[in-house]
Amino acid sequence: MEILAFFAHPDDETMLAGGTLALLARLGHRVHYLCATRGEGGEMGDPPLTTREELGAVREKEMVCAVGALGGVSLTFLDYIDPTVGPEDTLYPYADDLTVVAGQAALSIREFQVEAVMTHGAQGEYGHPAHVLTHQAARLAVESFTTRDGAGIPALYTVQANFPEHPRPRLANKDIPAHLVIDVGQTVDQKLQAALCYRTQHALFVRRPSREAGRTLTVPEVMVTLESLHRVLPPVQSAADLEGDPLFESLLDAGATINSFTTEHTEILA
Repeated sequence: MEILAFFAHPDDETMLAGGTLALLARLGHRVHYLCATRGEGGEMGDPPLTTREELGAVREKEMVCAVGALGGVSLTFLDYIDPTVGPEDTLYPYADDLTVVAGQAALSIREFQVEAVMTHGAQGEYGHPAHVLTHQAARLAVESFTTRDGAGIPALYTVQANFPEHPRPRLANKDIPAHLVIDVGQTVDQKLQAALCYRTQHALFVRRPSREAGRTLTVPEVMVTLESLHRVLPPVQSAADLEGDPLFESLLDAGATINSFTTEHTEILA
C-alpha cells in the first residue's frame, strides 16, 4: 500500500504520528513523506545550534534523518517558507492560496499512486494555522480524485484524534474522535531515533512536559506510546464502515483497537 504522510513542518510527522508511521512501514507499506516547509520559523536549539538563515537547511537534514529512522521511502518538500512566530506567540500559515497547496499535494498523490493520505487534524492539534491549512489542502487534494463511480479515490486519515486516555490532551483535536487507537510500543524506539534526529527541537519537545512534571525531562521520557487516527474519507458512520479498510486492518492485526465514542457522534464500536 502506498501511503502519503503530509505535514506542515519537520518533526510534525514524528511527534504526532511517528510510531504509527514506523509501524505501517514495518508492516510492509510504503510511506512517502511530503512536508510543506523546512521549519525556518521554528526554534534553533537551546543553546542555538545554527543561525536563523541556516535553520531551514539544518532542519531539512534533520528530517532526512528522521524519515530514514521511520522507514520512509521518499521525502519531498513543497518549498514554502515557515513564518517566524509573532508577538505573544502568534502562529501563522505558510501560504495564502489553499488551492495551490492542494494542487501540489495532488501531484504527489498521483506521482506515487497513493492509496491513503495521513495528515494533521481539522483543528490543527493545538490550533496551529499551518496545521489547519495542511489538513484543508490534503482534504481538497483527495477530493479532487473523485470519479463518478468512486474508483481510485485515496482514503484520508488525520492524526491526534481525541480519545479519553489521550496522553497529550493539548495535542488532541478535541472535537475529532479517534476511530483507531494504536499502541506503538513496538516501534517507539524508531520514533525516539527519529525524534533524536531533530537536535534543534529537543528543548521544544521537553519544555511543556517538563513544566507539567515539575522536573526536567529528557527526549526519551516524553515519547508517548499511544497514537490515534480518524478516517475522514470515506466517512465513518458505523463500525461496519471500517470493515475492509486495508490500513486499519493492518494496524488492528498489529494490536490497534477500535475506539468507541458516543458524545455527539455515532457509536462505532459494534
